[in-house]
Amino acid sequence: MAATERGPRERMVFSTAQLIRREGVASTGMREVAAEAAAPRGSLQHYFPGGKTQLVDEAVGWAGRYAAGRVARFLAALAEPTPSGLFTAMVRQWTDEYETAGFSGGCPVAAATVDCAEAAPSTRQAASAAFTAWTAAVAAALVETGVPGERAGPLATLMISSLEGAILLARAERDVRPLTTVARELGPLLDAAVRTRG
Repeated sequence: MAATERGPRERMVFSTAQLIRREGVASTGMREVAAEAAAPRGSLQHYFPGGKTQLVDEAVGWAGRYAAGRVARFLAALAEPTPSGLFTAMVRQWTDEYETAGFSGGCPVAAATVDCAEAAPSTRQAASAAFTAWTAAVAAALVETGVPGERAGPLATLMISSLEGAILLARAERDVRPLTTVARELGPLLDAAVRTRG
């Protein structure tokens, strides 16, 4: 959905997710959200009576749905769908961003988990639900590539955990090397899980 097609509420949720991925939850203020979303400050209280916590929780939920939705698009874009091809596409989203726009952004779900897991139980629950939705989407895509159902969930967890760790390392090092490394090293293991057809 293009930014111009979003209503004020959707713009605020989207803007919050973008600010969290760059600055973290603690540094994301309501004033900054309103400015980034080009929304009147008074509308924040109208749309989010639960305040910043509600807004963060909804931004985390949006990010989880976005990540889950991209999985099917990545798979559909592959000429020959394979588990390694899917993971490479997931990683490429980040290497492309970092090579063109720098290393300022990370995953908003991970950032919210780090910042709020203990202090805000609702945010921890929102992050857990976001990761669950993303993992389920990856597992379903793996099944489509021929991975047995009983292996798909654990491998999806491995893929997402590896990607999140590589994002963190890439941002710290200001280098895409951790991302390209996990794609290269996990690829054969992922492809080896495909059920032999015959």
